[in-house]
Amino acid sequence: MTGSEAEAEGQILGRINEMISQEKDLREQLSEQAIDESTAHARLARLEAELDRCWDLIRQRRARVSAGQDPDDAQVRPTSQVENYLS
Repeated sequence: MTGSEAEAEGQILGRINEMISQEKDLREQLSEQAIDESTAHARLARLEAELDRCWDLIRQRRARVSAGQDPDDAQVRPTSQVENYLS
């Protein structure tokens, strides 16, 4: 992995860490009843979908590197596509 590839992945992972922190904060607020349940669940659903998209992008980039392709050609896929993958 080149320096620019590592930097790009680091930025994506940094965003993932930020969203995980936001998710944790929301769950704490919800457990403390400091936030409306429907609002919290809506925000959590958005965060979870965005996290899935970021993880998908990381997987795409790593697969492209493994295949000898340019990881910068990986694209953020729509939530509808990422959320409908089968395990």
